[in-house]
Amino acid sequence: MSVVPAGVLPGAGAADDGVADRAALGPRARLWPSLAAVYRAQLSRARVARIPLLFVATFQSIGIMIMMRGVVTGGADARSVVAGSSVLVVAYVGLNLLAQYFGQLRGSGGLDHYATLPVPAAAVVLGAAGAYASFTVPGTVVTAVFGCVLFGLPLSHLWVLAAVIPLAGAALAGLGAALGLLAPRPELATLLGQLGMSAALLLGVLPAHRMPEGVRFARDLLPSTYGVEAFAKTFGEHPDWMSVLGDLGVCAAVGAASLAVAAWAYRRAAVR
Repeated sequence: MSVVPAGVLPGAGAADDGVADRAALGPRARLWPSLAAVYRAQLSRARVARIPLLFVATFQSIGIMIMMRGVVTGGADARSVVAGSSVLVVAYVGLNLLAQYFGQLRGSGGLDHYATLPVPAAAVVLGAAGAYASFTVPGTVVTAVFGCVLFGLPLSHLWVLAAVIPLAGAALAGLGAALGLLAPRPELATLLGQLGMSAALLLGVLPAHRMPEGVRFARDLLPSTYGVEAFAKTFGEHPDWMSVLGDLGVCAAVGAASLAVAAWAYRRAAVR
């Protein structure tokens, strides 16, 4: 009886090659483990570089509130100033810095590194956005507490920041990542990030009823507006929690949409 090598049997070579290819590539990485890995890597990488910029963002927001204290004494205007200045910290880090980061990453070819990793595009975008948004937590809380003390607002509902920061941060970080990935040059990504942060400053901090009708319409298109509105409404004696939840729901919807666009922009930029 002769022994025939398995490799010469019909279909055996193709089957072996398929098994070998699957063994070489390994299992496809899942979203959540990949997201956690990217988040930890980004958090560790950006900790030293971003902490000084976080202080800049916090001092900037506090300085704006001190200047506004000379023309705003209290009431609804004070609530808008404090809420807008607090969310401005999120806009500075999540929108401005993330647009710069992805713009530089694309311009320097750094996306090629991520493209070789077996991780979904959504994990890269969400991990980076989450890491940058995490840096905004202490600055936003400090700004909100300082503003409440400065304008005599209650501190009892500051816990709502636990929802405002991640939801507004997701919307702004997704927008910043999309701007950075879609911009053809890093310089343009930096410019777009700066313009976005300036829009969050002018349209978020200034009271809405003092703006012209056209500017108010532009304000409604800004993702951070709904985080500002949700936070400002909690300073009242009897907050309308359904309205607060509605504004937070808009933030969540815009955040999901902007992060989806950023993931698409990442895939588009990574294959070029």
